[in-house]
Amino acid sequence: MTAYKPGDPTTINRLYGRSKGKPLRAGQQDLVDTLLPQIAVPPEGDVTAERLFGYDRPLHFEIGFGGGEHMAGRADMLPDHGFIGAEPFINGVAQALVHVAGDHGAKLPLGNVRIHHGDALEVLRRIPDDALSFAYLLHPDPWPKARHAKRRMMNDGPLDLIAEKLKPGGEFRFGTDHPIYLQHALMVMRRHRHQFEWLAQDARDFQVRPNGWPETRYEAKARAQGHEVWYFRYRRI
Repeated sequence: MTAYKPGDPTTINRLYGRSKGKPLRAGQQDLVDTLLPQIAVPPEGDVTAERLFGYDRPLHFEIGFGGGEHMAGRADMLPDHGFIGAEPFINGVAQALVHVAGDHGAKLPLGNVRIHHGDALEVLRRIPDDALSFAYLLHPDPWPKARHAKRRMMNDGPLDLIAEKLKPGGEFRFGTDHPIYLQHALMVMRRHRHQFEWLAQDARDFQVRPNGWPETRYEAKARAQGHEVWYFRYRRI
């Protein structure tokens, strides 16, 4: 339990972990070359719904979307909302682009998604305060060693930033299957009770995936390995 160590992702100013894995398949590389530039978050300036989608609409932001399953699922459920996802791992970006493009013709393409290949916090800082309706942090890298706790996204600096960007009444969703990260996150969230209200009445509220919360590949993998998964919903006060 080392959340009090100096630094967190808002101050150490670097990304940890892989940025690239296996070589992309030809179709994925084509999407990275052609579709990603069309839907990429602009590299500079304010990040607003009007700028990204042409008019004001509820705005969602997902930090580290993995393969994009949750982001694409939510975007499909809520076509009148705008979704921004940030992910430093190019293989995850490529898989998300497959979903955005319509899963090889199985679905209609998604026009309400914008993607940033890189640091989520860089984009989050450029979103105006009180602009987000939802923020998501699902199955982040747990960095289980105590000396790496400052790398965890569930830390005071990122939570303060998320609180600034969420509208009053907006929702922050967090999910993990890692018990060390769970304990760390609950400890940190207790320090942010002036900003977030935990939307849980009983244990089922955080032990059962809520309706409208699409499963990610990491969640499915965790369940296949016999891990328990926890789901947390917090309302911005």
